Amino acid sequence: MADHHVTDLTTDWSPLPGCLDQPETPVPLTRRQLRLWQLTLEARGFPVRTEQTANGWQILVPAETFEEAIFELQQYQRENHGWPPPLPPPIQLIDNRLTTLWVLIAIGLFHNLTMRQGLPFTSALIDWTAIGNAHAGKILDGEWWRLITALTLHSSGLHFLSNLVFGGVFIMRLCRLLGSGLGWSLTLASGIGGNLANAWLQAANHRAVGASTAVFGAVGLLAAISMIRYRHNLRPQRRWALPLAAGAGLLAMLGTGGENTDLGAHLWGFVCGLLIGAAVEVLRERRERNRAWLGWLSGSASIALVIAAWYVALG
Repeated sequence: MADHHVTDLTTDWSPLPGCLDQPETPVPLTRRQLRLWQLTLEARGFPVRTEQTANGWQILVPAETFEEAIFELQQYQRENHGWPPPLPPPIQLIDNRLTTLWVLIAIGLFHNLTMRQGLPFTSALIDWTAIGNAHAGKILDGEWWRLITALTLHSSGLHFLSNLVFGGVFIMRLCRLLGSGLGWSLTLASGIGGNLANAWLQAANHRAVGASTAVFGAVGLLAAISMIRYRHNLRPQRRWALPLAAGAGLLAMLGTGGENTDLGAHLWGFVCGLLIGAAVEVLRERRERNRAWLGWLSGSASIALVIAAWYVALG
């Protein structure tokens, strides 16, 4: 291709049409179209001039390069057809914060119960931690309930409060996206999966308690949902970087400090949340509408599963 930068004062300039399919018709350009075409032609080495007319803007190129400039712009449009893709519709958040708050209160009341080392209205003493912790060897021997009961136990009030505060933020956001029933059930599933993976990888005498495995599961769920929903966005990292950064921050604050911290459970909870969240979001996109019964069913099943786990543990 010849060097189009070299021109003289006698150059005959021809206006480019606003519609490339009708090059003989000089239709004015919009400002956005003007800027885009100007950058495209200049990047290809074409000298260009811009002029403002009574109806809009136009780009002029030397007459001898008119056909070639049209071809370059047509090629550009073919290569960028359909880009950028349209943004997904705005997410309609579910206003169920009160329901989620009541669940958090119920978790707090149960924590106070486990700190008393007994059951109300009875004289029996119960070592909640002994019968409900995530003992790796016993889990692999068939004591499945420990995968669930361990998520409801905490070693201290500070341990419980940290999970309640940080976890509550992410779980409330998750429940506003998916509904309380589905949000809590997926959080529970992520915690169970994290505890199971950790039991496989730890020594047989490894023990752990705490809801932080499920908390990291909720963070993973949010990250996966954001990545799937905004995968066509021009800059999807702006959507999913926040949950991932939050997960890294929580891992730094809650997941790595102290000799009793179970980093493996936190990490696997997050990974399980990512996998479950991605699968659920893909399935959700294939449905034409949300089904309210799914939230009620999943929420009820989660409550029943926790109660059943403790019933077996106490029995």
